[in-house]
Amino acid sequence: MDMVITILGLIGGLALFLFGMDLMGDGLKKLAGGKLESILARLTSSRLTGLLLGFAVTAVIQSSSATTVMLVGFVNSGIMKLGQTISIIMGANIGTTVTAWLLSLKDIEGAAFINLLKPENFTPILAAIGVIITMTSKSDSKRNIATILLGFSVLIFGMEAMSDAASSFKDNKSFQNLLIMFSNPIMGIVVGTVFTAIIQSSSASVGILQVLAGSISIQHAVALPVLLGMNIGTTITPIISAISGNTESKRVAASCLYIKMIGVVVVTAVYYLLYYFGVKPIVDFMASDASFFSIAITHTVFNIISTIILMPFCSLIEKLAMKTIKSKGNKKEEKTNTFDTLDERFLNIPSFAVEKCRELVCDMAKLSAYSFNAATALMANYSDEKFREIMEHEKLVDKYEDKTSSYLVKIAANNMSAKDSKVVTELLHCIGDIERISDHAVNIAEVAQEMHQKGISFSPQAQKDIKIITAAAAEILELATDSLAKDSTEIASRVEPLEQVIDRLKRKIKANHISRLKQGDCTMELGFILSDLLTNYERVSDHCSNIAVCIIEISHDSFETHEYLKNVKESPDKSFEDLYQAYKEKYAI
Repeated sequence: MDMVITILGLIGGLALFLFGMDLMGDGLKKLAGGKLESILARLTSSRLTGLLLGFAVTAVIQSSSATTVMLVGFVNSGIMKLGQTISIIMGANIGTTVTAWLLSLKDIEGAAFINLLKPENFTPILAAIGVIITMTSKSDSKRNIATILLGFSVLIFGMEAMSDAASSFKDNKSFQNLLIMFSNPIMGIVVGTVFTAIIQSSSASVGILQVLAGSISIQHAVALPVLLGMNIGTTITPIISAISGNTESKRVAASCLYIKMIGVVVVTAVYYLLYYFGVKPIVDFMASDASFFSIAITHTVFNIISTIILMPFCSLIEKLAMKTIKSKGNKKEEKTNTFDTLDERFLNIPSFAVEKCRELVCDMAKLSAYSFNAATALMANYSDEKFREIMEHEKLVDKYEDKTSSYLVKIAANNMSAKDSKVVTELLHCIGDIERISDHAVNIAEVAQEMHQKGISFSPQAQKDIKIITAAAAEILELATDSLAKDSTEIASRVEPLEQVIDRLKRKIKANHISRLKQGDCTMELGFILSDLLTNYERVSDHCSNIAVCIIEISHDSFETHEYLKNVKESPDKSFEDLYQAYKEKYAI
C-alpha cells in the first residue's frame, strides 16, 4: 500500500512539474509578445548571430522544442532558408539548459541568507506575489509576469512533491537494480530518448532527472547516458511538426536530429574511450553521485562542446539533410506562396501569428487600393489587359479574405493577450471592408468597359468633376490603408472629414448633371452610368470610414461605430470641422 501511495505522489508531483513548466512557458511567450520570434525570423545573416539569437529565444521561452518548431514553420512558409536555421538550432540547444540551472539552485548550501536562494524557500513568496498581481492588476504585461511567477512556483512545488515521493525508493533494491541497467550506455541513451520523446520537452525530462538525482543515489555512470538520450529525444517535436510540411521544413527537422545524434555519438565515443583506458578524472566522475548542479553543468557542457565541434560544419549538415530528404521526383523545390506564412505551427505563438495576419491584411488593402486606382484610370484610358488584371486581383483579394479570416478565427480560439485580442478583432472587422473596396473597383472597371464598348464619354465638365472626386477617393483610400498598416489613430482621424466631403461631392456632381441634362448637354444613359459610378465612389469612402473608425474604437476598448460618428461630428473640438473645411477647399467643384 505504501508503494501505491508513493507512486501516486510521484505521478502527482510530475503532473504539477509539467503543468508549471507549461504555464511558465506560456507566460514567457506572452510577455515576449512575438517580438523575439520576429527578430529571429529577420536577423540571421551570420552563424554567430543565429547562434546567439537561438540561445536568447530559447532561454526566454524555456523550450528548444518550441524554437525548432518555429524554425520548421519559418522554413515551411518561406520566411527563412534551411541554411539559416542550423546555427539557430545549435544556439537553442544551449539555451534550453537554462531551466536546469534554475533548478540547480536547490543544491545551494550556506548561511541563512544564502539558503533563501533555494527555490523551495523563495517560491512561496513568488506564488503570493503572482496571486496578488493576478487578482488586482488589469495590465496585460503584469498579468503575464504573474503567470510566469505562478508557473515557476507550481513547477517547484511539483519538484518538491516528486523529491519527497522519490526518496522512498532510496533503499529499494529492485529500483537500484533497475538503475544499474541504465549504466549501459546504449540502454541509458535509449531510455532517455524514449522518455523525452513521450513528454516532448528536454527541459522537463532533465529536470525530472535532477529531481531523482537529488532524492536518491544515482551515479553519473547512470545519469550521463540517460542525459545524452534526453538530448536526442527532444528532436521528436520538430520531426512530428515537419510531417505535414514541405521538403525544406522536413530538412530542418532532419538537421535537428543530426546535430543531436552526431553530438551524442562523438561525445559518447570520446568520453567512454577515455573511461575505458582508465583516465582517473573520468573514472572518478562516473563513480560519483549525480546532483542537481552536476547534471546542469553536464547538460550545458555537452551542448557547448557539441556546438563547438559542429559549428564549422553547418554547411555539411545542411548538405546531409538535403541528401537525406530529397525533393519529390528530383524536381525543383516546392515554391512557397503568400499564404504559407499562415502556418498552423505559429498558433502556439499568438502574437507572432497575429503579426503575420496583419502583414497579409495590409497587403490585401494595398491590392484593393491598387485595383481601385487602376479601375479609375480605365475611365480615361481603357485597356482590356488592365481590366483582366483588376478581375484577377479581385479573385486574389477574395482568397486573402478567406484565408486570413479563417486563420484569425483559429488564433482567437487560443489563449491570447488583451493586446492581441484587440488586433484580431480589428483585423476581422477590416477584412470585409477591404474586400468590398475590391468589389467596387471591379464595378468601376465594368463601367469603364461599358463606356468603351458603346463608344460614349462624359461631357468635359462631367469629366472634370469625376477627376476631382477620383482624387478625393484615392486620398481617403491611402489614408485608410496607411492607418491600418501603421495602426495610427492620428491618420485614421483624418478619414471621416474627407468621407463627408466625398458625400458632398457626390451630391454636387449629381446636381451639376441634372443642370446639364436640362440644357441638353448630357443624356439619360450617361446619367445612369454617372450615378452608378458615383455610388461606387461613395461606397468605397464608406468602407474607408469603417476601417478608420474600427482602428480608433478598438484603441479605446470599444466598438460603437454609430455612436463614435455622432460624437465626433458633435464634439466641441474643432479639429473635425477644420479638416472638413480644408478638404472641402482642396476638392472644390
